Amino acid sequence: MDLFEYQARDIFEKHGVPVLAAAIATTADEAEAAATAIGGKVVVKAQVKVGGRGKAGGVKLAENPKDAREKAGAILGMDIKGHTVRTVMIAAAAPIESEYYLAILLDRSNRTFLVMASVSGGMDIEEVAHTAPEKLAKVPVSAVDGISLAKAKEIVAAAKFPADVADQVSDVLLKLWEVFQSEDATLVEVNPLVKTSDGKIVALDGKVTLDENADFRQPDHQRLVDEAGENPLEAAAKEKGLNYVKLEGEVGIIGNGAGLVMSTLDVVAYAGEKHGGVRPANFLDIGGGASAQIMADGLSIILGDKDVKSVFVNVFGGITACDSVANGIVQALELLGPKATKPIVVRLDGNNVLEGRAILKAAAHPLVEQADTMDGAANRAAELAAK
Repeated sequence: MDLFEYQARDIFEKHGVPVLAAAIATTADEAEAAATAIGGKVVVKAQVKVGGRGKAGGVKLAENPKDAREKAGAILGMDIKGHTVRTVMIAAAAPIESEYYLAILLDRSNRTFLVMASVSGGMDIEEVAHTAPEKLAKVPVSAVDGISLAKAKEIVAAAKFPADVADQVSDVLLKLWEVFQSEDATLVEVNPLVKTSDGKIVALDGKVTLDENADFRQPDHQRLVDEAGENPLEAAAKEKGLNYVKLEGEVGIIGNGAGLVMSTLDVVAYAGEKHGGVRPANFLDIGGGASAQIMADGLSIILGDKDVKSVFVNVFGGITACDSVANGIVQALELLGPKATKPIVVRLDGNNVLEGRAILKAAAHPLVEQADTMDGAANRAAELAAK
């Protein structure tokens, strides 16, 4: 889960990372009040989970509370790369002398953690990596050893931070590691980390991504969920314990196992090219157990998507045999009753496949048809969606 900047700032403050005074506002009046409370010049910053806010006009300097009110009024309601601005952060302006970059992330390819640090902050780090790779230090961090003070100093030295800020940056890095560990994050980024005119190091902008797999031990993270921006279908699926992601297509997908579902998305997209560019409408993994209730929940979510024109159920029987899956489909359709209105193509394979196919054939539900192969089922589902 990606956090808004103000949420990242609050987490930083909680763990002792140096930040500036700030408040959030959802109206121009609230922005003016926040600017008055903070005092002096402030920066009005759009709160959206996408980059390029500044270039889009979503970050503006305000000279006084009245100016903050006007700037916030202009930013609120803006569309930035498809994201509507509902909240702005009013932050104290900083007298910036230098801008740096720090990030701790999960390096999946090398199965370790990685710190990236640069004395060239305030710009796209990808550009720095491409045009001046020598200015970006990349230091692996052991999950066992973590970041000690000695390791922090090693990283600061590798990135060639100036001597007058080296100790402060090392201290910030230790606190960011605390954030990374204690909050179960997969990314903690500060860009820019600034040196102010009085020589202090401050995290001016932050980005944090939390590992949702750790939600069971992070109950406080629930309050960080952006319910207003959450897709209603994804929210409904989450309540039912389903692993669902909404996509922009017409063929609803249900499968058992993430790998199988990913493969199903590919074959549907490929088959859809022959039928007017039909695409998958979702990712939905029902896991190893395909009970009637789980199948009903999955079908109800998918059939509730107005974009879905057909459904492709692709199941490989393993621990859960195909006859159990077939019974689940039949019972799910009985539970859904008139809510089931769209054609469903079912491909079963694996354990007890013949028994499973026989159950579906005997049920003879008017919306259900079977296909023997994954490619054939994908083509038929795409064809039905196109019609």
